[in-house]
Amino acid sequence: MHEPFAGAIRGAKPAQVWFRDVVALTKPRVTFMVVVTAAGGLLLSKRLPEHAPEHASDYATEHAVTSPLAVFATLLGIALVVAGANALNMYIERDIDRQMPRTSSRPLPAGRMAPRFAFWFGVACSVLAIAILATAANLLTALLALLANLLYVLAYTPMKQRSAFAIYVGAIPGAIPPLLGWTAATGSVNAIGIVLFGVLFLWQVPHFVAIAIFRKTEYERAGLVVLPNVAGELACRHTIVRWVFACVATSLFLVPLGVARHGYLIVASLLGAIFFTWSCYGLREGSGVRWARSLFGVSIAYLVLLFAALGMT
Repeated sequence: MHEPFAGAIRGAKPAQVWFRDVVALTKPRVTFMVVVTAAGGLLLSKRLPEHAPEHASDYATEHAVTSPLAVFATLLGIALVVAGANALNMYIERDIDRQMPRTSSRPLPAGRMAPRFAFWFGVACSVLAIAILATAANLLTALLALLANLLYVLAYTPMKQRSAFAIYVGAIPGAIPPLLGWTAATGSVNAIGIVLFGVLFLWQVPHFVAIAIFRKTEYERAGLVVLPNVAGELACRHTIVRWVFACVATSLFLVPLGVARHGYLIVASLLGAIFFTWSCYGLREGSGVRWARSLFGVSIAYLVLLFAALGMT
């Protein structure tokens, strides 16, 4: 176990395989989604309403992340803090990942990478991210990023093996990215930032409950405690409907707050109606794994299109 750090990737592997495995540690698709929502929060700061509290608009003008370099550094810092958390998550869950077909080919459970490489890579990304955010943005953004990282790694990850309540704990760090973009630009947490956080927090519950429904057996075999195995599938479907309704309703608050326009209201209402209707379809007798899998896809499309509408309308 005293192998040198340079030899952390076991075996003679081509450089591209090594690079692919390192990238896999960051969960690139998750990281990309996080950067998109963070960028949404950053861009929304340009629309601070004229009737905003004087101190808020003054602070935003004085401390806004406006230069291309500062924006790039802020988004890089957010990407790195998520990448670090994901790498540490894979380090902690390497034995669990080995038991699930979907994750057994990852670098650690497959034996292509030494665990300590993943650990130090995760730590390095996390530390570097906090330093970048404290420098390029502000201390508040750096502290919120640190909180998200610690909650995900030290609370949510181990809690998944003990309680179905972990989904709600995990939704907190998952919802912080757009708030990071907002605080990076304004230096404060106000009603707009809280609504951005709320949309992501409320969206994650139905999204992940849907995953838990169609991966119920797989999670149970791996020893993860998920809502379908505790409360039953019918209760999960009702949970999804309630949280989708709350998510859609919360997304509309950005209009009266003055940072979203009427075009967004129309698009968000239509997207919300589709998302909510599809979630209600799950209450129909006979709906099950196939519906849950489709809702998972609908939830991703909803979030991407919602933030696109927020930035474009």
